Amino acid sequence: MARTVNTVVVIALLSALVGCEGSNPETARLVPTDYTRPLNVAPPAGTSEVDLAEEMATNRNAYQRSLELLIGYYNRTGNNTKLERATKELQAFQLMPKYYYISEPRLLTGELNATTPIAKADDLYYDALEFEKDAGPLSVLRNKNKLRLALKNYNVIIKEHPTSDKIDDAAYKAGVIMEEFSDYVVALDYYQSAYKSDPETIHPARFRAARILDKQLHRYAEALELYQEAVEVEAIFGKYRQWKDYAEERIRDIQKLN
Repeated sequence: MARTVNTVVVIALLSALVGCEGSNPETARLVPTDYTRPLNVAPPAGTSEVDLAEEMATNRNAYQRSLELLIGYYNRTGNNTKLERATKELQAFQLMPKYYYISEPRLLTGELNATTPIAKADDLYYDALEFEKDAGPLSVLRNKNKLRLALKNYNVIIKEHPTSDKIDDAAYKAGVIMEEFSDYVVALDYYQSAYKSDPETIHPARFRAARILDKQLHRYAEALELYQEAVEVEAIFGKYRQWKDYAEERIRDIQKLN
């Protein structure tokens, strides 16, 4: 008798759970996800990584634009149910992580005269600073989306305004963001771009680049040379005293290692 009662209770609980799940009309209207599709679909022959990454970025932007247009349509026509769904989908899309699959910009040549004041570049730069400020002060709690918005502005400055006097500033700050994202190879590119575009940059770009070469990439010979250059060039700024002390200590350690 007890076993029969237990069985009835279990069946009732399962029925209640299934009923709760099925009673949500929003869940029923979600597009089904096919997890059985293979993930190793080969691209057409001759397709490059750049082609694929650019197509993905175009489709990503188009997807967001389509949702925005749909929200505008439902808002105008007063369809609140579908407006809510489209808004939720857009919010989810905005919160999901998005990455740069082709690193940009690549290393600058150092042959540019990056000393020209350009109003548009200045606006992009100061907007990026605001995004970084809004991201918050603590690295572990910073708003990553705000940092990506700042990074986007810095990339536009470097790519579209290569003679701007904000080039070294943008490259340096982009390097700091990429280092925070633990993408050290790209961060190194940015730091090198900073001091190559402006050899007298006020930022500790050489110090940071040397530290990546040293601690993350273990390219000690290059790190040693750059540490020494940083001590000579960037240590003239008194506020970088700690960087100078750190670099001199690492110079001694690497020389002993050699």
